[in-house]
Amino acid sequence: MEGNIIRKFELHKKWVETIGKEGEMLRLDEVDLRRFDLSDKLVEQAYLIECTFDDLNLENIDFHTSLLCSSTFKNAYLDKCDFYKSDLRYTDFSNSVIKNSRFSKGDCWEAIFRNANLVDCNMINVLFYLTDFSDARLENVDISVATFEETLLNGVTLKNIKGIEEAHFKSINIGTLEEPILLKSEKAKEWLLEKCE
Repeated sequence: MEGNIIRKFELHKKWVETIGKEGEMLRLDEVDLRRFDLSDKLVEQAYLIECTFDDLNLENIDFHTSLLCSSTFKNAYLDKCDFYKSDLRYTDFSNSVIKNSRFSKGDCWEAIFRNANLVDCNMINVLFYLTDFSDARLENVDISVATFEETLLNGVTLKNIKGIEEAHFKSINIGTLEEPILLKSEKAKEWLLEKCE
């Protein structure tokens, strides 16, 4: 099993380097990736559905334009990772520390950042539909032209957030999923500006 997956990583590297002429695109479903050293693996443009990255220390990993739906990064430490244009629907980053990472143009539909710590991250033009930032801490994060719809912000800490004026606020939820308190458009923007330290 493990040898087979390592072979798949090698084929994917060839596939990326030859722009699809050789090798094969990486497609993994429900694989626990904690057994592998990902530091030298190419994972850009890969399909990694329901994969487990929990508790991993990931630095300089390029996930751009990857499909990571329903994967979990719980309690992980991510530094200088690139999720540009990645599909992060239902991805769980609970209790993770994420630094210097790029999420721009990504889809965070129902992604979970509960109790996560995001520092110096680029979240420009990200879709945050029903995204859960409960009790998360965001510092030096750029949310320019990001779209917020029913985004859960209960207990969030915001410090030096850039791009609030340029972001699109359909609605935010400052209550809970069970007892929502929705603030729409201008009211949502005002709440964020007031909440920002």
